Amino acid sequence: MPNGQERQPPQDPATPGGQWYPPEWPDRIRALADGTLVPVPPKRAATVMLLRDTPEGPAVHMLRRRTSMAFAGGAYAYPGGGVDPRDEDHRIGWAGPSLASWATRLGTDAATAQAIVCGAVRETFEEAGVLLAGESPDTVVGDTTSEDWEADRRSLVAREFSFAEFLDRRGLVLRSDLLGAWARWITPEFEPRRYDTWFFVAALPEGQRTRNASTEADRTVWIRPADAAAGYDKGELLMMPPTISTLRSLAPYAGAADALAAAAAQDLAPVLARAALEDGVLVLSWPGHDEFTKRVRPGGPA
Repeated sequence: MPNGQERQPPQDPATPGGQWYPPEWPDRIRALADGTLVPVPPKRAATVMLLRDTPEGPAVHMLRRRTSMAFAGGAYAYPGGGVDPRDEDHRIGWAGPSLASWATRLGTDAATAQAIVCGAVRETFEEAGVLLAGESPDTVVGDTTSEDWEADRRSLVAREFSFAEFLDRRGLVLRSDLLGAWARWITPEFEPRRYDTWFFVAALPEGQRTRNASTEADRTVWIRPADAAAGYDKGELLMMPPTISTLRSLAPYAGAADALAAAAAQDLAPVLARAALEDGVLVLSWPGHDEFTKRVRPGGPA
């Protein structure tokens, strides 16, 4: 949609409070507790909270996952996805903080840090058509909606070439300085599809436009974080705990630049759900995030 156009999110049926809570979770939690379910290792992933300033304050770009999706169908989220092993490609053009600095910030080694940051930038281009890259360390590409850009985007989605190869053929460098690391959440151990996801914040580059380029989404919206959180609280917008948590943390900032400046102070300690049995009641909690606690009685729903 055009940068100056605000669109209100559609009304969606949701669980009370808007929290995504699959009905199979209680049984899977019990299976994890009795040892019949073995956790699968989480895959590395990255997602970006794109911000743009409006007269009413910063708005964030969100997409609604298709209801047919096996993971979080119908939930609102940000552009993002899994890390491609080739995102560690040492040939990638790089601008901004060094890989050593990113490794320290993300709590990883340099190769993993590159893959995560690269994955965040690549997925944002693949799913929203926004590219955080430029011809030099102090420039950013403009409009990326032409057919030649779209052809390259589709080739990236199809994994016909790596992101490093894409940047090289375009003569571009990845602008890692346009990203701020914000949070890290790990999918609960009882989920069959697990992700170790780093959340980043970034401002929409001047001259670029978002669009629904994802095959996994059926709707997109620019919305103020506080308004999205209010929709969740009313049960109108379905979201996973990491999404609503990061939305609430963005709400106090007066502009995209303020949020980016605050990123360096954000806690990146991973958040992982815990499940415990208390007096016959299953208690599912996310440490430090009491609002998401669920209590499930034996044989019953949350």
